[in-house]
Amino acid sequence: MEIVLFSLISLTVTTLVLGFLYSINSTKLLINDRLAGYTCEPEKNALSPELNQPLKDRVLMPVFQHFNRVAGKIITGEKKQVYEKSLQAAGNPYGLNAQSFIVLKYAVLLLALLLGILLRNGWYLFLLLIIGILAPDLFLKSNENKRKAMILKSLPDVLDLLSVSVEAGLGFDSALQKVIEKSNGPLTAEFEKALQEINMGKPRREALRDMAERVNVNDVTIFLGSVIQADQLGVSIGNVLRLQSRQVRVNRMMRAEESAQKAPIKILIPLVLFIFPTLLIVLLGPAFIQLMDTL
Repeated sequence: MEIVLFSLISLTVTTLVLGFLYSINSTKLLINDRLAGYTCEPEKNALSPELNQPLKDRVLMPVFQHFNRVAGKIITGEKKQVYEKSLQAAGNPYGLNAQSFIVLKYAVLLLALLLGILLRNGWYLFLLLIIGILAPDLFLKSNENKRKAMILKSLPDVLDLLSVSVEAGLGFDSALQKVIEKSNGPLTAEFEKALQEINMGKPRREALRDMAERVNVNDVTIFLGSVIQADQLGVSIGNVLRLQSRQVRVNRMMRAEESAQKAPIKILIPLVLFIFPTLLIVLLGPAFIQLMDTL
């Protein structure tokens, strides 16, 4: 007990002494550290700047860029245009353009082929080839559908904010800037891009038409077409925005009712394939077993 007490007293005294010494010399130590930072030469790195880069920047990206250049010479312009339009509608996920997406598609197919050969099974090879062919397009279509759904969901609120801003006395461009400040999402990003093009000198009609082509959503195309027509004819944009907001909400209600009517048909497939067979086994299984025992 005495040894423990003596150790605690010694530790406490040592801590107090060290703390007192540090408090006295803390300013001097801080000054020395700052002077050392200014006077000491930086440590030279033995590796070259190329080796300091990550592996994907040193190896993978040059290979990908090489195949991208080769694909740009082989792929036809029509096919590239189709993929470019789909990628724009999907928001260009991961910064992909048409050439890089096609290169990625063939890379996935090649990887699936190699994996199927390694497994040494014909069925696995066939299944992996199907997945390699369909997976990139399904990924692109899924991103496109998600982005369109987000745009349709946010469109009525954006139109309401535009209508309120215009009726408060703001111009259409200033109302767009207010929407960009107060909301976010893919539709807001497209409005921001269109506003940047307008500020750089592009005519408003062309900027809105280009936005409609990029978004590729029917309700947005109708709304932007109405704004362009109102701008050409000199009609009040506030009235156009109010009518379009009301019509967009009606369209959303109609789509919700259509989805509700399709729900029973979609539920029928899992009912027939999974639930009904299970019920038949549970209900008729004991009777079948008794019948087998009787016979």
